[in-house]
Amino acid sequence: MAKTPNASKVHVTELVLRDGHQCHIATRMRTEDMLPICAKLDAIGFWSLEAWGGATFDACVRYLKEDPWERLKTLRKALPNSRIQMLLRGQNLLGYRHYSDDVVRAFVKKSADNGVDVFRVFDALNDTRNLQVSIEAVKKAGKHAEGTISFTTSPVHDVNHFVGIAKELEAMGSDTIAIKDMAGLLTPQTTVDLVKALKSSISLPIHIHSHATSGLASMNMLRALENGALMIDTCCAAFSEGASHPTTESMIAALQGTEFDTGLNVAAVQEVTAYFREVRKKYWQFESEFSGVDTRVLLNQVPGGMISNLSNQLKEQGALDRMDAVLAEIPLVRKDLGYIPLVTPTSQIVGTQAVLNVMTGNRYKSITNEVKNYFAGQYGKAPSTVSADVKKLAIGDTEPITCRPADLLAPEMAKLTSEAERFAQCEEDVLTYAMFPDIGKTYLQERNADSLTPEVLLDKATVNAGASRYAPSEFKVTLHGETFHINLTGSGHAGQEKRPFYVSIDGIAEEVMIETLSEIEVSSGNSTGKKKAVANKGGSGRPRPSHAGHVTTSMPGTIVAVKVKAGDKVNAGDGVLVIEAMKMENEIQAATSGVVVAVHVVKGDTVTPDESLLEIQPE
Repeated sequence: MAKTPNASKVHVTELVLRDGHQCHIATRMRTEDMLPICAKLDAIGFWSLEAWGGATFDACVRYLKEDPWERLKTLRKALPNSRIQMLLRGQNLLGYRHYSDDVVRAFVKKSADNGVDVFRVFDALNDTRNLQVSIEAVKKAGKHAEGTISFTTSPVHDVNHFVGIAKELEAMGSDTIAIKDMAGLLTPQTTVDLVKALKSSISLPIHIHSHATSGLASMNMLRALENGALMIDTCCAAFSEGASHPTTESMIAALQGTEFDTGLNVAAVQEVTAYFREVRKKYWQFESEFSGVDTRVLLNQVPGGMISNLSNQLKEQGALDRMDAVLAEIPLVRKDLGYIPLVTPTSQIVGTQAVLNVMTGNRYKSITNEVKNYFAGQYGKAPSTVSADVKKLAIGDTEPITCRPADLLAPEMAKLTSEAERFAQCEEDVLTYAMFPDIGKTYLQERNADSLTPEVLLDKATVNAGASRYAPSEFKVTLHGETFHINLTGSGHAGQEKRPFYVSIDGIAEEVMIETLSEIEVSSGNSTGKKKAVANKGGSGRPRPSHAGHVTTSMPGTIVAVKVKAGDKVNAGDGVLVIEAMKMENEIQAATSGVVVAVHVVKGDTVTPDESLLEIQPE
């Protein structure tokens, strides 16, 4: 496979195996649903197939209970004639923090060994210092390094700014340059100006990646090609448009017979689309209400890959009605952070802080650890001046670092290998643990115990059926004077002596084990027998907050650290708990000074805002 694209035709990267389903169904497509169509995808002749990286690694471990490395190896075998492309976050790799250089080198090497041919490497802040080691590692592995500009708009982001970044990426040894328009902010004229400027300043092929959220991406693609771009990203019609990307079939047809003809067969792509249209139906529960054309993105700048995940997370919290308020808050937070581009992980950092600001009703009352780390310089250099007031709230008088953040990190691989030796079976497992220490460790332990249970895919016909033979899937139960809101989200196989039911109880995900002792036959609403059940419900049993000494969370999440114990003396503002919500960590602080008299949570507990997590006796 040639490294440098042939300049005699336009080259297409197909995104259905990664970005397409990330944008429309929250990255939930399983490997088993990709494999049956791989032979046809492989035969079409795309320049590359984006199939790994981004949020796929997280989703595999967190939700699908799949080994992401096995997915890569399996796809490599199923796509022998295609370049497999991945999205790599530079020094962040696929996690949400910076990693030491030895971890970056190990991750790139293993990714290349297992099947990645093209590495699209970007940094959320466009701080090229954070790309150097990744690009060097890709080149050392003999693979294609695509240096990437994270496109955004602000008073400080202009064409000259982006040209300067491209020159640095070329000097680092990039093989191609990608313009990554992750939120769909490019306009046709801006595209012309930027591509022209890049063509006159660098000698590398230019690759255009533009989400269709604002409805402009197809026009952007054409104008880019007319002005010298050589490569475009598209997605087959089953997962295209809206928050995703221009439609592959449409772009092929639009370019046929012109000097930009791709040489690809529309009918062959249509077969792929027909397959994925049926596959998509399985994932109906993850469909986003915010995945169509939405010109508000030109102001809120929320990336296509983030919008479906954000809406799904708000829906899980019972707060989907606050989406408009969150979308209005995001650009305000972004400005406070110095017009930070919104792309993973900064999109999650800004998005989660915006949710906190909206849900608490008090801006920056609660500040995530990631926002604090950002102000401390631990992600890199801010694009512009940050809000002094918010910075003061986040890190006080601490002076931010000014060097490359990874320069302060000691080598980590030996330490990570030692920590993971009880559950890791290979270096890939160690790297999974490195990306996501808590969920990665849990995943690997469950895999080793052969107890992995992926999230349930609900049957739409069953859930929506109104026939009397179906039990209700959402209802309220009153027990001992207290009412619980129950939402049945799935169940184990019928006929089992002990059958798991997956439910949400007042917003908390629980597994209820039902042991059938006798059964009833339900027909036309008439019962002919009795049914008894023994249930083991993991209710929290935590008290409701009633005074300032009760510490609560602003939004549902998982406890990742308990920093105090009963008997400890704390001051108002001291961190007492750390909670993970929407993939970001948030330190919960004491609202009052006093002595901790009760701790109601342990690490790993799922919690909600209407519970007391610990209690402080005020002084």
